[in-house]
Amino acid sequence: MQPTANNAPDNTPQTPKGLLGDQNLLIIFAIALIAILGVSSVTPTFPRLAEALEVPPQNIGLLVTVFTFPTVVLGPVLGFLADQFGRRKILVPSLLLFGIAGTACAFARDFNLLLFLRFLQGVGAASLLSLSITLIGDLYSGDRRITALGYHGSVTSMGTASYPIIGGALASLGWYYPFALPILAIPVGLLVLFALHNPEPKARLNLHEYLRNALTVLKNRQILGLFLASTANFVLLYGAYITYLPQLIEESFQTSTFTIGLMLSSVSVAIALTSSQIGNLARRFSPQTLIRISFGFYGLALLLVPFMTNLLMLLIPTTLFGIGLGIGFPSIQTLLAELSPRQYLATVMSVNGTFFGIGQTLGPVLMGVAFAIGGINSVFFVGVGFAIAVSIVFRYCVCM
Repeated sequence: MQPTANNAPDNTPQTPKGLLGDQNLLIIFAIALIAILGVSSVTPTFPRLAEALEVPPQNIGLLVTVFTFPTVVLGPVLGFLADQFGRRKILVPSLLLFGIAGTACAFARDFNLLLFLRFLQGVGAASLLSLSITLIGDLYSGDRRITALGYHGSVTSMGTASYPIIGGALASLGWYYPFALPILAIPVGLLVLFALHNPEPKARLNLHEYLRNALTVLKNRQILGLFLASTANFVLLYGAYITYLPQLIEESFQTSTFTIGLMLSSVSVAIALTSSQIGNLARRFSPQTLIRISFGFYGLALLLVPFMTNLLMLLIPTTLFGIGLGIGFPSIQTLLAELSPRQYLATVMSVNGTFFGIGQTLGPVLMGVAFAIGGINSVFFVGVGFAIAVSIVFRYCVCM
């Protein structure tokens, strides 16, 4: 069986302005904002938490690891269940679990209990981001799909930029206050239950038949190429950018952590602005072309980083990197939605989410090896070579 175009029902308004007024899309944005809440909102409180609960600094990262691990393991399973039984039946329990377990973290005063609750919260989070993208694939097609995905990228970028500020402000009141934010997932779950109108799957396939056909879809060369591109996005983002750019800023310019945070947020601003225009770009360029252009932006941005002689000049490569992400990420999602048969869309998007996790895990490791061998600048030069190599392989897998 070969993948066919996803011809999902599309009864949404014809203009981007009307699209932003669509109730379904606003609920999808709320799901996406909950999906990215679990890490960026609580990391500012980690130093206070470590002191209050007497946690060794080398162990504090476990609060992130136990939260993200369920996404890697459970993502494809939850995608399969969403394809079989419907998106709402997975989203509602996931949001409620996220909200209940996450809010319970604010009342935990034992680190081991906190880790267990974070793990449960991570189980709730495992399907949220991929299913929010799946819903866009279900509801929209053509230009409106990529425009909606662009808006989705803008909204998540604004959340990524603002959550550390919100979490830091709450942490000034007490280390546990940022952990109360997940209570917002509960009303979002009720919105999904009562107000989201999505064309749910009608027929259930035999499990053996479903898995056989889904495997055929996932082995498609173009889809594999898009999985590679997704992984590469997060290798570069979490490896070169999130892990080692702050260290370069600290070593080169001896600036404050607040200033470092502002520099990092410039990428989110660039992503948000670029993603909001992806619909216009998609009318001029194919998704394949936009993805290759995004890797060009990554390579140029990383190449420039070691040559910036003052802090303000670093805004040039960080902005270029953000533009690349704003172009590439929604284009990958759009092409996956176009290539995936609708009955396997949640599975494909969830497997793609697993590749996000692989990139997040491998990025710091790979760039750490580069740092150990050649120092801080080698991280960015290796990133340039990696971006070029992925672009070449992507062209072979998807564009030929």
